[in-house]
Amino acid sequence: MEDLPGHIPLVIVGGGVGGYAAAFRAADLGLDVIIVNEEASLGGVCLLRGCIPSKALLEVAELLITGREAETRGIDFGEPKIDLDRLRGWKNGIVETLTDGLEDLARQRGIRVVQARGAFQSADSVRLTAGDRSHDLGFDQAVIATGSHPIALPGTDFGGRIVDSAGALEIDGLPRRLLVVGGGYVGLELGTVYASLGSEVTLVEMTDRLLIGADRDLVRPLASRVEELFEGVHLGTRVTELTQEDDVVRVRFEGDAPPEQEDYDRVLVAIGRRPRSQALGLEAAGVETDDEGFIRVDERRRTSEERIAAVGDVAGGMLLAHEAMHEGRVAAEAFAGEAAAFEPRAVPAVVYTDPQVAWCGLTEERARQQDVEVRVTRSPWRASGRALTLDAPKGMTKLLSAPRSGRILGVGIVGRGAESLIAEGALAIEMGAVVEDLARSIAPHPTLSETLHEAAQSAMGCPLHLAPKGER
Repeated sequence: MEDLPGHIPLVIVGGGVGGYAAAFRAADLGLDVIIVNEEASLGGVCLLRGCIPSKALLEVAELLITGREAETRGIDFGEPKIDLDRLRGWKNGIVETLTDGLEDLARQRGIRVVQARGAFQSADSVRLTAGDRSHDLGFDQAVIATGSHPIALPGTDFGGRIVDSAGALEIDGLPRRLLVVGGGYVGLELGTVYASLGSEVTLVEMTDRLLIGADRDLVRPLASRVEELFEGVHLGTRVTELTQEDDVVRVRFEGDAPPEQEDYDRVLVAIGRRPRSQALGLEAAGVETDDEGFIRVDERRRTSEERIAAVGDVAGGMLLAHEAMHEGRVAAEAFAGEAAAFEPRAVPAVVYTDPQVAWCGLTEERARQQDVEVRVTRSPWRASGRALTLDAPKGMTKLLSAPRSGRILGVGIVGRGAESLIAEGALAIEMGAVVEDLARSIAPHPTLSETLHEAAQSAMGCPLHLAPKGER
């Protein structure tokens, strides 16, 4: 760090998707930027230990599941042979390709990336520490993008046979019996991976449902599928004790559980995440947090100290990578003097299970809670020729619209390819489209995208492939 300057116009603390998005956009707008990153590579949790490696493994899971179910179509591939070393190498290769690409993009933009820990000394100075070396760096503006970390069960730590999502993604062996604690998207996705690879997976969730935040009708087909794939799914169940023995984890339960005590080869804890806002020197910088440790920001991502912005998980929100990426761009543009604000009408959420679940905008449950009047129309995939060729008749597309204006307020999809289909719904909401706009646009046939148009046509009372009773 000896050759670092004493001052920089913009410093980014954290090199995840929010951090590098802010840095890249700022550099494109003419600002001199340094990224301070504790990791050896850019990309953060999403690229290194989250979104990308998990999706690679979920692609394998889908391949395995589809292959086993091909018998119903008259094709028998036989039992697959799984080479965990090659699988792990393939997954890691994808991550390396993307991290190398980010390094090249930073270099091409003239951005200096420093591997160090950053802690604010004041509202215009940050101390960089790497081993026994340190350097005080003054700045005009700063962006905090330090992300979040997984929450352990009370009284326990991650390690050994008790793993978080990052540990599970290592695939360093295949446990015969795996317990997943948490019925959110992380637990469901990684549980699906291990079940497809051959583990006996049991999932416990302390609430009365899976995927809190998504509408129940979207979750229903997934819940049914999970019960087929997993050894057991127990709602209303709490883990009260985890004890690591020599070769198992002894687990005690409370509630609607399996036996009061069971032994598992490995336990994945996926009960949520907390912001990485500790040890950043936020008080010295005059940056305020809420009671949970999330940094308070305005629509331009400015903190209580106007020279410092915060983006991504550390500032709360939906804790999604694409949300952080967009926030990073907004923060950079705001610092460059452009008119920019983070005010999305629809941030899509996707769960990459089998079937996939995706939603954006207003959900039916939130509309009910907020007493917002909506028209709900559904397009069941059993009426879609393409869905039947994909053996996905249990899928469904739903549309929430304003009864009088017809404006599209929310979209929800469960089924194959929901990850891509939801983008059309998000665009419609952001553009302020009405159901007639969607209903009168032409979707290619036969595709699953037609189900969005059928739902819109139902809202107008004129569906082609459904009885004209689309309303709930």
